[in-house]
Amino acid sequence: MERPLHFRRPVGRPKGRPVDPDAASRVASLLDGLPREPDQLIEALHRVQDAEGHLSAASVAALAATFRMSQAEVFEVATFYHHFDVVREGASVPPGLTVRVCDSLSCAMQGGEALADALAAELDSAAVRVQRVPCVGRCDRAPVAVVDRLPVERATPASVIAAIASGARACPAPPAPGFGDALAAGAYAQLRRCLAGEFTPERVFAEIDAAGLRGLGGAGFPTGRKWRTVAAQPAPRLMAVNADEGEPGTFKDRHWLETAPHRILEGMLIGAWAVGASDVYLYLRDEYAGVRAWLERELPALRAWLEVEWAASTGAPCPGVHLRRGAGAYVCGEESAMIESIEGRRGMPRLRPPYVAQVGLFGRPTLVNNPETLMWVAAVLERGGADYASHGRGGRTGLRSFSVSGRVRDPGVKLAPAGISLRELLDEHCGGMAEGHALYGFLPGGASGGILPASLADLPLDFDTLAHHGSFVGSCAVVVLSDRDRARDAAANLLRFFRHESCGQCTPCRVGTAKAEPLLAAPAWDAPLLAELSRTMRDASICGLGQAAPNPFDSVLRFFPHEVSDR
Repeated sequence: MERPLHFRRPVGRPKGRPVDPDAASRVASLLDGLPREPDQLIEALHRVQDAEGHLSAASVAALAATFRMSQAEVFEVATFYHHFDVVREGASVPPGLTVRVCDSLSCAMQGGEALADALAAELDSAAVRVQRVPCVGRCDRAPVAVVDRLPVERATPASVIAAIASGARACPAPPAPGFGDALAAGAYAQLRRCLAGEFTPERVFAEIDAAGLRGLGGAGFPTGRKWRTVAAQPAPRLMAVNADEGEPGTFKDRHWLETAPHRILEGMLIGAWAVGASDVYLYLRDEYAGVRAWLERELPALRAWLEVEWAASTGAPCPGVHLRRGAGAYVCGEESAMIESIEGRRGMPRLRPPYVAQVGLFGRPTLVNNPETLMWVAAVLERGGADYASHGRGGRTGLRSFSVSGRVRDPGVKLAPAGISLRELLDEHCGGMAEGHALYGFLPGGASGGILPASLADLPLDFDTLAHHGSFVGSCAVVVLSDRDRARDAAANLLRFFRHESCGQCTPCRVGTAKAEPLLAAPAWDAPLLAELSRTMRDASICGLGQAAPNPFDSVLRFFPHEVSDR
């Protein structure tokens, strides 16, 4: 006699949590108008999180059913990004309000950690959650707390509590002119010249070459060469703008997106025209809620104008312009991780080759540029590449936007000639050191660029000039240390950041940052072990995060050896 077959679940019942009808109805309402394509998953998660304050197990199940994914796929994406609160079944729902206090280097130097402790002690934890978070991109106004979406700059416990009491939650849009006003004032003139045939793509490439314009997101790759490479690839081609700056000490992209957004949008569209991109994706850091509000308000008018102007001038359809929202993951500043995120997945860097210029977004050749790079494109075409190139110092070419924070009298974004030294930058643009402080050291390129001593303050701050000293200028994020600071404390803070932000994909980065953090907290550093960790992480990590994470402690061992022991 045959034995009956027994199944773990009744035949025909799908695996996983059943979808709650009420949750499915709520999610469907929140996703009204959103395409049910996999690349829209992160936007869908944002909509639910924004509306409900967290992501419940029931919402995750409903989203999985909506997007025809497994619940595991949705769960792994939601838990990858810091800005999603996934509440497992039976767990407590977070309080209705979250106050995020930056504890990255610039804010820590100005009392950010004490601010977080004070708020946690004074606020009702049942009503308000206080979180320590990485850099929020306002380092020149440290310390910074964010009440829901509202930044409180130069924050004190009293000012944060007042902001909570005010009931204000949204970050106001920057006061930049709207699209119609900007167009009437002459904006987008160089794009019109391109569409009218006054420029050819090759002439645009040549002017950019003459300007010596380079990628200003950190890598410094020649822009003209990148544009030519993408233009030579088979169509369809795409473009992505990487506005996900998350490097501690970096805030220049936010500054220019708030004060000169039309220059960036015009450069973006000229780039799309020059390489023949059919669609453009603007990937914006989630912390920049005010910029996002401005773009959501103004992009429809830009799209409507493009549909008419582009077709009338070229006879071809205009590129689609898509705004995508990050979700709190520093690693998505790496171009292939950003592309993974735009496609709706975890932001895990890809192995290369192939490079994104060949196989990028949705498998298509993709041009990736930083907002500041694009900001200069229209000026280069208007005035000529030679004019832009003439602004450098000491044989360097062009202008750089330095994000300056730390112990200086006047921090902020400083537009200065390429090749300027730290000492010149302080004296000419920052009003010198803060009162009562003497220069001790500086970070020339944010968390990744290492820490240099005051004795090297006369070196040119530009690409290819600091490698001999184990450092680089990167995105020109300058954090200034004084004689009241210790380089080892700065290195420990930066290493905590790298450990927190490691995507976990590769063992050298995931384990190396976890191993190094307690070593830096020890009274005496184990220099041989740290050197071994550094070599392994540099040689074997997949992306720049793991490869650059040792720079802070390597710098301390090299330039501040007297600090490596508290004995």
